[in-house]
Amino acid sequence: MPAPGPYIAGAAGPERRAVRQFMLVHLLKSKIHRAQVTAGDVNYEGSLGIARDLMDKVGLLPYERILCGNTANGERFETYAIPAEPGSGQIILNGATARLGKPGDRLTIMSFAEVDSAKAKSWKPQVIVLGEKNAIVSERGI
Repeated sequence: MPAPGPYIAGAAGPERRAVRQFMLVHLLKSKIHRAQVTAGDVNYEGSLGIARDLMDKVGLLPYERILCGNTANGERFETYAIPAEPGSGQIILNGATARLGKPGDRLTIMSFAEVDSAKAKSWKPQVIVLGEKNAIVSERGI
C-alpha cells in the first residue's frame, strides 16, 4: 500500500505518484565567532559596524539582518551589519546596541538564510573564528 501523502490529483494506479513538497528551512548562513568589540557609539543611528574584510569572508552583506550574542553578559540582540574600515578589525556597537556591551566583550555574529529542504541536507555555513585583534584563527565552509 502506498504511503499517505500528497499525490497528483485524479491519478490512480501506477499513475499515482508522490508530488515533491517544496519547503524552506531557516539555516545558519554566516557566523563570526568571538568577535571582540572595539568601540561603541550610543549616539549613532544603530547597527553593528564590522570590518569589511570580515564581512566579505563570511558572505555577510551591508545592511543584512544579524543576530548577536554577547558572551560576556549573555545579551542577545538583533540589528543589521554595516561595513567598517577593511583590515581594521573593528567591531562597533552603535545606537541602542552600545548599551548591550563594551569594548573587549566577545560577540557571536550570525545571519540566517531560507534554504530549500533538499539543498539543506548538504548546506554548510560560512564560519570564521577570531582571536587577538580580531584576526581570523580558523574558518570552515569558506
